[in-house]
Amino acid sequence: MNPLELSKAVGAFTDEDLRKAAEAAQAAQRTTVLVRELAAHHRSRLLKHFLALGEEDRLLRFGQSVGDHVIEAYVDSIDFDHDSVFGVYDEKLELVGVGHFANLRDNAQGRVAEFGVSVSKSARGSGIGSALFERAAIHGRNTSVRTLYMHCLSRNAAMMHIAKKAGMKVQYAYGEATPTWNCRPRTP
Repeated sequence: MNPLELSKAVGAFTDEDLRKAAEAAQAAQRTTVLVRELAAHHRSRLLKHFLALGEEDRLLRFGQSVGDHVIEAYVDSIDFDHDSVFGVYDEKLELVGVGHFANLRDNAQGRVAEFGVSVSKSARGSGIGSALFERAAIHGRNTSVRTLYMHCLSRNAAMMHIAKKAGMKVQYAYGEATPTWNCRPRTP
């Protein structure tokens, strides 16, 4: 009998304790997500990532069904001097998550940005979307962005989960949702 089985047999660990330990180990694995800032020379990897998205994922990422030509134009139009793009690679060095932090025109309330995110189907559920959002939020704070928007379809459960977890204010209109987050650090 191994020590764990012996401990369980004498009552040191219950099945519930083992289940909680397994869940904690899984959560610890999910929280280790390395996010890298991407540059213009990563365009081919970005294009490969976006083109690999299925029809439903394209709808959720771009708010409408888009063809390959639209994705190609989008990737070509990313202004890396003005915006920031963050990525997460898997163990095969494939780009599995992308977050686009687009600086918008400033308004009366200060600097404004919009954040869009996509995660490959094979990498979902591992905290990549949340890690990309957290990196974008830090970037927003560091660059004096006052408000960060995420415009998405209201049925986009992953984006709504990220928004709610971050405490974003969500506005709904015509089947779309616009979570808004104040990037300024809270004062005590």
